[in-house]
Amino acid sequence: MHTVSVYVRSIAFLVFTLLAWPALAAQNTLLVVGDSLSAAYGVPSETAWVQLLRDRLEGRGLEWQVVNASISGETTDGGLRRLPDLLEKNQPDVVIIELGGNDGLRGFPPEVIEANLAQMIELILENGATPLIVGMQIPPNYGQRYTQMFADIFPTLSDRYGAALVPFFLEGIYNQNGMMQDDGIHPTEQAQPVLLDNLWDRLKPLLSGA
Repeated sequence: MHTVSVYVRSIAFLVFTLLAWPALAAQNTLLVVGDSLSAAYGVPSETAWVQLLRDRLEGRGLEWQVVNASISGETTDGGLRRLPDLLEKNQPDVVIIELGGNDGLRGFPPEVIEANLAQMIELILENGATPLIVGMQIPPNYGQRYTQMFADIFPTLSDRYGAALVPFFLEGIYNQNGMMQDDGIHPTEQAQPVLLDNLWDRLKPLLSGA
């Protein structure tokens, strides 16, 4: 009788595990590949927009794991080199690409920036994930021709790959009092909810689709 009881309990545990597995596997992964704007530069990490995104998803009962692979100072070249390992390790469903700003500030050729981002998008698509492109702009002192060529990179890639686009990450921030740190480059703690809101309308449909 004891042997039968153990056997029954084992079968019951196996059935429970199999029934529970879909729920455990249902959590999706969102990967953020960005620079200092997403790496909480100069602000407490618990108030940065990536953490605010985690809080919003949890508050709405959305089962998403948010992996932040952002590095201050990161360029599109660095992001491209790191991306294959990040995709293999995390198997994301959605990838936010927030890169290009450092390339532009360093005067990198627009065609190189575009090529790097294009390869990132292709890698993401090949891995069955959905990309979200975060658009950036650079100050006008770089010259009208360069600043326009840089700004055009992001909508061009969005059109080419049919990818969702945040037109300008710093919209409503870069020219508002109290929204930028003293360096004039990085958003303040006060600006972090605005960064999230600038992303949310484009990101939300991708989360629902996944």
